[in-house]
Amino acid sequence: MMTPQREPILIWGAGAIGGVLGAYWTRAGLPVQMVDIVAEHATACSTTGLNISGPVEQFRQVVPCVTPQELRGTFKTIVLAVKAQATEDAMAMLLPHLAPDGFVLSAQNGLNELTIARLAGAERTMGCFVNYGADWLGPGEILFGNRAAVVVGEIDGSIRERTRQMHRDLAIFEPAAVLTDNIWGYLWGKLAYGAMLFATALTTDSMTANFEDPQRFVVFDRLAREVMAVAAARHVVPIGFNGFDPACFAPGASDAGARASIAALAEFNRYTAKTHSGIYRDLAVRKRKTEVDPQIGVIAEIGREVGVPTPAIRCLVALIHAIEDGSKPMSSDSFSELMAVCENAPAASA
Repeated sequence: MMTPQREPILIWGAGAIGGVLGAYWTRAGLPVQMVDIVAEHATACSTTGLNISGPVEQFRQVVPCVTPQELRGTFKTIVLAVKAQATEDAMAMLLPHLAPDGFVLSAQNGLNELTIARLAGAERTMGCFVNYGADWLGPGEILFGNRAAVVVGEIDGSIRERTRQMHRDLAIFEPAAVLTDNIWGYLWGKLAYGAMLFATALTTDSMTANFEDPQRFVVFDRLAREVMAVAAARHVVPIGFNGFDPACFAPGASDAGARASIAALAEFNRYTAKTHSGIYRDLAVRKRKTEVDPQIGVIAEIGREVGVPTPAIRCLVALIHAIEDGSKPMSSDSFSELMAVCENAPAASA
């Protein structure tokens, strides 16, 4: 009996996250169509191939890729892998290509599932958490720096056949991929870690250099505690991953556990070829806006709605904006500004 041919998976955004997925899936025989707004990158992927480099694995794979204007047809499975701030614009372009019984999977940072559900409908939205390290280096070139957690789940907590199928697909790329009924727990855990990563981008130091510096502990501790306080007020139970333990930053948790978790993050990041965060690359290398508003600023807004003060997060957002517009440098002075706020802020509580 012949196995029915799979319908193509559409990956919208062929950069660090989407490009790696597309290359692995295509190499494994899954039909993939990628879309990217950078025409030179789309051409390279489709002709000479997408080159995956780094310590995890090195290979080159031709993956069909077009610009949004060139895309034709509809798709039941669309993986959205663009920067958080591009979510609404990308959704406007991809919705005409989403089949009535299809869904959009958010392989992004932040709470973009909320935006996708608002635009496409909750029934056509699936959540995903990715933490592997990758960088877009140029047209047809992506660095795959390290393996890390990959999780998929429905935003309503159910587990369906489509969720299981997506989990099987993700396991092609990451054998340890997790199928969960609490995707929001992972996403909120990533928000806390993400806030720390934005802080590491205030200087040119590596992620590990930041996390292992005891003087900077107060900043990472305070940021994580503010996120956890907002999550608690929203009745969300965050889940840990790759050394980050949300329980260590919950309201009332001891310093000892928090220090151990941050030390574990320093150790985890010590062994990746991706030494700096994607935020650092946006600021120092690509000279473009970061995801700070939809990824970190949103926490401050939710905090305001639920009555949880977030002075450290608000200061961090302001500092990132200042670096973006050139009014402040990436420097120890910028980090010290955030440190002063963290040292003087009252204890974070839900």
